[in-house]
Amino acid sequence: MDLTGKVAIVTGSGRGLGFAYASALAGAGAHVVINDVDAEAAGDAVARIAARGGRAVAEVAAVGTSQAAQALVDRAVREFGRLDVMVANAGILRDRVLWKMSDEDFDDVVRVHLRGTFTCARAAAIRMREQGEGGRIITACSPAGQRGNVGQTNYAAAKAGIAAMTRTWALELARAEITVNAVVPVAATEMTRTIPAFAPYVEASEKDGAPLPGWLRKSEGFGTPEDVAGLVVFLASDAAGGVTGQCVGLGGDKLSLWSHPEEIVTAYADGGWSADAIAAAWPASVGRKPQSYGIPAPQVPGA
Repeated sequence: MDLTGKVAIVTGSGRGLGFAYASALAGAGAHVVINDVDAEAAGDAVARIAARGGRAVAEVAAVGTSQAAQALVDRAVREFGRLDVMVANAGILRDRVLWKMSDEDFDDVVRVHLRGTFTCARAAAIRMREQGEGGRIITACSPAGQRGNVGQTNYAAAKAGIAAMTRTWALELARAEITVNAVVPVAATEMTRTIPAFAPYVEASEKDGAPLPGWLRKSEGFGTPEDVAGLVVFLASDAAGGVTGQCVGLGGDKLSLWSHPEEIVTAYADGGWSADAIAAAWPASVGRKPQSYGIPAPQVPGA
């Protein structure tokens, strides 16, 4: 992929998935604005990209506010003259089960993930529409937002909301030739390293450089941040010009397309449905095959 002449912003890109995305975009020729709340991490990311022959600058800001989003867009335009790609990746975790989750736990996660994605996408869309040459907005979703996950009321809600916003923006920005897609990554990061079934393999990979086992990369679709980066480069490229409104998963060796919610069973009753009528019809009609929920537990060979 050749992204020469393109300018990208990647939020939350001081480390982890965000850095992998920014590094891959720069490696394909794009100029990149690195963003992180940690100035040292952002500066280090810029230095690492420059050492590989790429061009990047750092903008230290906590995403979530309109001011932060506008500062990112303004920095891209000031440094590189335009904006072509917005990767809204920044996120935090505040995991608690429902009855232990505080208002602050909920609000902090929603502010960074949901509001942060909204404000960054809005600022990018305004600039891209002004340029009149199309563009790419890439959001970050999660299996938790698709299926739910214990202890992640705030995170799952935010990620589900991002998926809905992605589809909405794909409709709204189509005439401007701005595509909007979500990545659904599964990779070894600060957010996943605590999963007990994965932890020993992640630790060995980081400590000794041991490759992740094949069953983990294939059956579980779990890999490194670098494994996911190719998807972001593809979605940012001209090759993905006809791809929009999609939630695309990638982890390890597994590339996938997530379904969108749709009616799967319907039933009709003349005059409408009473509670008794629903109860009578449920087992043999719309309730005959309840949908699954929750992220399936990892299937460890030999366990």
